[in-house]
Amino acid sequence: MTRAVTSCVIFDCDGTLVDGQASICEAMEAAFASAGLTAPHRNAIRRIVGLSLPQALRDLAPDASDDQRAIVVEGYKTAFRTARMEGRLHEPLFDGMGDLLRRLHARGITLGVATGKSDRGLSSCLKTHGIADLFVTLQTADRHPSKPDPTMLEAALSEAGATADQAVMVGDTSFDMEMARAAGVRAIGVSWGYHAPAELLEYGACGVADTMAELEALIDG
Repeated sequence: MTRAVTSCVIFDCDGTLVDGQASICEAMEAAFASAGLTAPHRNAIRRIVGLSLPQALRDLAPDASDDQRAIVVEGYKTAFRTARMEGRLHEPLFDGMGDLLRRLHARGITLGVATGKSDRGLSSCLKTHGIADLFVTLQTADRHPSKPDPTMLEAALSEAGATADQAVMVGDTSFDMEMARAAGVRAIGVSWGYHAPAELLEYGACGVADTMAELEALIDG
């Protein structure tokens, strides 16, 4: 059976579009300190990028109380918001990503984002890089269950007017690959994010791109 031509590409954000790991780690460390908890190693923090905050904290602080985790959630949001207001937030686009997005958009491919970020965080990030207008659907952890639940990806497809076989999901974590597989969407991994290529393939990626040219070729199938 021939697969439909790709007409819709849904991207993860952190680790896929932008490299926000330093800011994420700093905010998480400040958040743990606000609750009187010892912050996990940065490798552990990078592993949970892409999950919603409550889900991430169940993984990072399994022995903490619900009250402590609630303090960490608010502390993380405060730390991130403060860094943004003070101009310390560092979320650069990966080299070549802006050009790739503009090429896909110019070709008439519908673009979207499905991310563990908040609505406010995603909006600010995309506006900072001047790419917000390229996307027709933005789905975040504020309104959906955490990845790998497929709900946010299914909502993105609905808003984009695309069927699962017309779309691809591009991400850097096993959570993205699992979410895509659950939604019946072809999954593409990128090697510049937070989970290893072998892990992305294990969890369902049809391929893992090392460069923007390779990513574009995988999108085209």
